[in-house]
Amino acid sequence: MPFRDRRAAGRRLALRLTHFRDADAVVLGVPHGGVPVAYEVAGALRAPLTVVMVRRLRVPYRPELAFGAVGEGGVGVIDDKILARAFISETGRAELEAEERADLARSAIRYRGGASGLALHGRTAVIVDDGIATGVTARAAVEVVRAAGAERVALAAPVGAASAIRALGGRVDQLVCLEGAEVVTSIARWYGDFTPVDDAQVCDLLDSAAADLRQRSGGR
Repeated sequence: MPFRDRRAAGRRLALRLTHFRDADAVVLGVPHGGVPVAYEVAGALRAPLTVVMVRRLRVPYRPELAFGAVGEGGVGVIDDKILARAFISETGRAELEAEERADLARSAIRYRGGASGLALHGRTAVIVDDGIATGVTARAAVEVVRAAGAERVALAAPVGAASAIRALGGRVDQLVCLEGAEVVTSIARWYGDFTPVDDAQVCDLLDSAAADLRQRSGGR
């Protein structure tokens, strides 16, 4: 396996992102699995860590397959080809989207402790996930941070499908991917340990990153 676990993958990924250390960057993990990777990147860059709130829209009878993604601020991305093949009705799509947007709003409150949304105006946003398969989640994340005012956007993942990486390249200022294949059907295959990450772990990592940043800033 190329990566022992998400944290180890994050440490490797950080080595390709050191030029962002003095770029007034904010690191944004994609919940859930992207947050442990992003935690290591944020620590290496001495940058604040937060989350970019996006949710996959999954095909009901094939939950590993996403036909789109939604993001905070009303962002929505749909893969029309997958949607057509999945035979999901317009009503079914609307119901799934409403469910995911409601869950997204609840999670945003939980992760940010009631704080307001992203404050990225004029800053560099480094979006980090544990893998990019179809690219729909990454596209939604990029749209979210662009709408939040990020001046530059970088997208980074330990593993990705070459087809998705090519499609995403023109949407960001920099894209970093360490490993991949033309088609990636399972991100888990690239990790020795791909244990699911839950809400409690996400919150713990965000709190730990904030504490580390305060300590490096002299407690301010």
